[in-house]
Amino acid sequence: MNIEEFFLKSVGEWNSMRSGHSLAFQEFDEIRSKISIFPSERNDSRVIKFLKDNLITTNAVNKAFLINWEAKTEWSEEDQKENSSGETIVVPIEMSKTEGKIVRSVGYTEAVQVVSSYKILNDGTLIIYSDYGHTCTEERIWFVSNNLRSRSSVTRAIDSLAILQTSYASEIRSIKK
Repeated sequence: MNIEEFFLKSVGEWNSMRSGHSLAFQEFDEIRSKISIFPSERNDSRVIKFLKDNLITTNAVNKAFLINWEAKTEWSEEDQKENSSGETIVVPIEMSKTEGKIVRSVGYTEAVQVVSSYKILNDGTLIIYSDYGHTCTEERIWFVSNNLRSRSSVTRAIDSLAILQTSYASEIRSIKK
């Protein structure tokens, strides 16, 4: 499986249940999300601008994907539920069949643009490495079945390699009848 095949297999709407563990603050969080993944339209002005701003050739628009999410979390000091939502443009750039870069308008750990490296293992697991300056994250995403994905992440401090946060998610594709 190459990176484009992985994203095409991910297209759809997903219900996600994630547990997050902040080791630095000794806190636990449960996050429920709705995630939509779909290929961008050729004429999507946001994607065209993103590609142009990042000097990515326009033939990459065929491989650009949009990811939207809406999450409900209880991570707050007074256990009040908090909603967050957003969208990211994802452009995978293949360097070989199993390795390359992913340019994202919004990162996984921090809400900033990031260029990540990726590797696809023989079993189809996608591993994404992201460096945010002071922290780095390793995400692993794999398909348990066509309609069930798992995702895990570990965030470390770059200067000490201390583990700051871990998470695990089960993502179930919404099947429309």
